[in-house]
Amino acid sequence: MENNQKVHPPVPGISVFFPAYNDEGSIAELVHEAFALLPQLTDDYEVIVVNDGSSDGTAALLDELARALPRLRVVHHPRNRGYGGALRSGFESATKDLVFYTDGDGQYDVREMKKLIPLMTEEVDVVNGYKLKRSDDRRRIVLGAIYKFLARLMFRLPIRDVDCDFRLMRRALIQSIELTSTSGVVCTEMVYKLRAAGCRFTETPVHHYPRLHGQSQFFTLRRVARTGYDFFKLWLKLVIGRRLIFGAARKRKPAVETT
Repeated sequence: MENNQKVHPPVPGISVFFPAYNDEGSIAELVHEAFALLPQLTDDYEVIVVNDGSSDGTAALLDELARALPRLRVVHHPRNRGYGGALRSGFESATKDLVFYTDGDGQYDVREMKKLIPLMTEEVDVVNGYKLKRSDDRRRIVLGAIYKFLARLMFRLPIRDVDCDFRLMRRALIQSIELTSTSGVVCTEMVYKLRAAGCRFTETPVHHYPRLHGQSQFFTLRRVARTGYDFFKLWLKLVIGRRLIFGAARKRKPAVETT
């Protein structure tokens, strides 16, 4: 009898990682949810948590979890390296074909990762979530909207929500680019450089939830000012600098003689 049932290709190995900074109240639940979900998707998986110099009980909690969960690896930063530093450690530590990450503060549901997997086709290199509705206070919503608008305008990004840290990507590609930013600007740098490297993007909506534990380390006056400085510095380096180099190269190029 002819079998017309569609056969789906096997899901490649997946590295899931969470950058964590003072996320003692939320990180254990994320880890357990990841371990409950991943066996449904693939037999080849690992979970990594990058503890970015937390000053609460995050480090001790993660070490305890690692003793109970053999596929959990914990990377400890002796001091805080910033969000960019945490992401770089996670990408460098990943060993599977696909890499998924989201933040350790619990504002995204890691179980929605299963929505991203079918979108990672042969024609796609990065599956990026975008928030259906941002569950933050008005100040953060306004600042976030301004940031997203400027990032898309100034860097010509191919996605609508660069600060939605709910991403699935091919490990070989993310490990092929060099990231230098230490602040949250690293996401703009990452998407810009992936696009410049020829990566193909697709997007899907995901839910965003209120933060139930701790407080954001980003939305302080000092951090916002630093991010603004890093943002414009990155724009001058990647966008304006590239235009200047390209323009200079065109001027040096000899004219083609015609007969």
